[in-house]
Amino acid sequence: MTNVLMVPMRDGIRLATDVHLPDGAGPFPVVLERTPYGRNEISRSEVTVAAPTPIKRSELAGYFTAHGYAVVFQDNRGRYGSEGVFEKYLSDGEDGFDCCTWIMAQPWCDGRICTMGLSYAAHTQAALGCLDPPGLVAQVMDSGGFANAWKGGIRQFGAFELKQATWAHKQAILSPEAVADPVMRAALEAEDICDWFTRMPWRPGHSPLRHHPDYEAYLFDQWTHGEWGPFWQKLGIWAEGFHLRYSRADCVHMSSWYDPYSLTATTNYMGLKRAGRGPQRLILGPWTHGNRSAQVFGDVDFGPDAAIDSWAGDWRLYRLRHFNHVSRGTVNPEPAVRVFVMGGGTGGRTKAGHLDHGGRWISLDDWPAPLARNVAFHLHADGRLDPALPAPGAISYDYDPAHPVPTIGGNLTSLEPVARGGAFDQIEAAEFFGCRAPFLPLASRADVVVFETAPLAEATEVVGPIEAELWVSTDAPDTDFTAKLVDVYPPSEDYPRGYAMILTDGICRLRYAEDPANPRMRVPGEVVRIRITLFPTANLFQRGHRIRLDISSSNFPKFDVNPNTGEPEGQARRRQVAVNTIFMDPARPSNVKLPIP
Repeated sequence: MTNVLMVPMRDGIRLATDVHLPDGAGPFPVVLERTPYGRNEISRSEVTVAAPTPIKRSELAGYFTAHGYAVVFQDNRGRYGSEGVFEKYLSDGEDGFDCCTWIMAQPWCDGRICTMGLSYAAHTQAALGCLDPPGLVAQVMDSGGFANAWKGGIRQFGAFELKQATWAHKQAILSPEAVADPVMRAALEAEDICDWFTRMPWRPGHSPLRHHPDYEAYLFDQWTHGEWGPFWQKLGIWAEGFHLRYSRADCVHMSSWYDPYSLTATTNYMGLKRAGRGPQRLILGPWTHGNRSAQVFGDVDFGPDAAIDSWAGDWRLYRLRHFNHVSRGTVNPEPAVRVFVMGGGTGGRTKAGHLDHGGRWISLDDWPAPLARNVAFHLHADGRLDPALPAPGAISYDYDPAHPVPTIGGNLTSLEPVARGGAFDQIEAAEFFGCRAPFLPLASRADVVVFETAPLAEATEVVGPIEAELWVSTDAPDTDFTAKLVDVYPPSEDYPRGYAMILTDGICRLRYAEDPANPRMRVPGEVVRIRITLFPTANLFQRGHRIRLDISSSNFPKFDVNPNTGEPEGQARRRQVAVNTIFMDPARPSNVKLPIP
């Protein structure tokens, strides 16, 4: 039985809510998902290996009602059937709390609520979990649940993630306001988002979102608030600040190596465990965002074991087992942490034309891997990357914001059609935004500084958080430094030029290096030590491969381009070329720390 209701929130705004009830008298444990993507729309990620066609949420509800759960799907405020004005992320905590309170008052609820959802529907879970709502006993946060949106998800250590711009444009087209106003919708649809990415930075009233002022306003709020402070310390985008008072629910945090929320998942797992909240579990796969039942991501095949179905049965069954364990006391055999270690394949080209990189799942007692040791691989002026301390040296390069380094895959989502995530050879091609003929390797650019090991004498496994520590300077008021970890295949019959496979990357905006709350412009030539947090990864570098670290100052369109002028965030009109320098000597040993079990 399905009921469609308008559920009032504390301020009187009513949210469209579908309630699916099992047969029988009840009461029942409840599964809740709150989403901005339509409470009865097709959910693109609700697939399995055996059933690859996405299904509607009503069909998913049937799976759980058949196992004795009441299921509640609710549209977020200002989306689809719900009243109110959509303010991205910031109303989900209180609305989620109020929804749980309403569910607990219903005669069909047995007093236990389990939440689930991907991406934004994971953000809504973390938001309500921060308020410790009544009845919450279990959560499955799939690729989302902001730990700290300044460090990842909206900004990344100061730089702005431009997926927020493409997401805003696509969702403005689907907004209730655009549905009610065909002229607004037609105007939004007429804007070519790829063309607009050639005209950055945008300005209020001069962007593809100008036809929907509310969506444009929230985007520029995020874009122009660069410094860490009260704007970022809000319910819905800062679970870190609520870890000590978070719900004691049994939580699953899931993300993947080519997803933008692996840092979020690991931070929340570790933070809630340290805070002594409920049981915490972590899953980290090789997937792109939400594509947990596939095995090819970008141009790389990770093998049939890559799909979560290879060990979970499928994703629906995994969630059911978790909810049954929490609400019905059944045995849960899952380890604390499951991690997919990429690598170990043949290195040849598959029949479908992809690199056979392979991989395998491992179980860990905790995260980071308890036995891993951080080995510092030092940067050397001759381009070497090895544990030995460097001789005195420095490398300078010109960073021109008019010609940024193009994004070629990596851990990103929601940037389509401008860019897409996944594992790719780091060679320019027509399919990647910003690339130009003759389509050479990124390593050939003068503004990409490459450091790599000698061919490995034995296989080396890296599992865990990655951090680059650099001593740098610039002659500009401000600039960025980027770091990218790459697995370099030697030349082969299938890949005569070798294959430089991106694993993970990170960025640091220099004005925030010492104190994100108090940005400081640079003095020309001033040397500063910075730390670039690359998102975590797990990879087996096979014998004969090289470990490579690429340093540069841009990664566009994944991140906004730093104009080097020091102008306020998101408001620059000028650009200048910066001379950026990396220092390498025993007193300033620039390095990348790799966790090796």
